[in-house]
Amino acid sequence: MSRVGLKQLQIPEGVEINMNGDEITVKGPKGELTRTFHPDMTINIEDNILTVARPSDNKEHRSLHGTTRSLIGNMVEGVSKGFEKSLEIQGVGYRAQKQGEKIIINAGYSHPVEVEQREGIEIEVPSNAKLTIRGIDKELVGAVAANIRAIRPPEPYKGKGIRYEGEHVRRKEGKTAK
Repeated sequence: MSRVGLKQLQIPEGVEINMNGDEITVKGPKGELTRTFHPDMTINIEDNILTVARPSDNKEHRSLHGTTRSLIGNMVEGVSKGFEKSLEIQGVGYRAQKQGEKIIINAGYSHPVEVEQREGIEIEVPSNAKLTIRGIDKELVGAVAANIRAIRPPEPYKGKGIRYEGEHVRRKEGKTAK
């Protein structure tokens, strides 16, 4: 039995959900998100409480049940509060700066790496060693953060690279001289 799929979703004030067949549109103070869901899932809204039901207990329906509920929950949270990921840059000479709509990252390569801001995503550079990515789509915020981290992932010997804020990097011991 899906524990996540059975949870009811309380719709906060200021958030409006419209269903058009398999397509759900969620509007809120921060923006609007639209997504198409599997036609077998039954989505009901009564008294500002959203529930997701599945037609049978076969494997596909069980897996879609919790996923559908989570995706709708993320859409509601995104349009009401928004999502944020923070990245830290560590290393001598490693830094980031914002130039117009582009983010320029110096990460030890022979050239600076340019990152374009995507639609629906806001990237801030509070200091030259920190980046903050904000948006209403959780999937998109995570993907942009992962792409920036992939420019120079943290390495285990000196810990240099781009990492998520609070991420622990397991350090390795270097070579020992005899």
